[in-house]
Amino acid sequence: MTTWRYYDTIYTERYLQTPQLNAAGYDDNSPITHVNKLKGNYLLIHGTGDDNVHFQNTVDLVNALIAADKQFETFYYPNRNHGIYGGNTTWHLYTQMTDFLKRKL
Repeated sequence: MTTWRYYDTIYTERYLQTPQLNAAGYDDNSPITHVNKLKGNYLLIHGTGDDNVHFQNTVDLVNALIAADKQFETFYYPNRNHGIYGGNTTWHLYTQMTDFLKRKL
């Protein structure tokens, strides 16, 4: 989740009210607002079939990272949901994360 504006209203409105009533709360507390503060290495992984955190979150985050001149690595799992699993996917995901940590730590 990169911006509260994209997240499920049943959860966000419970704590933040609506965007019309609390625009600053939605924006100030969204990670995408703070990409300029990011330091170090960043790996972004997302399943394109995620119906909880929609893929648009990742698209917007990538654009924000590029605009802030932040280097990052990204990998997308086509048609995988929020859990990113199925078939060889879990093994591939953990290999991606492990390899990233080995290279960057």
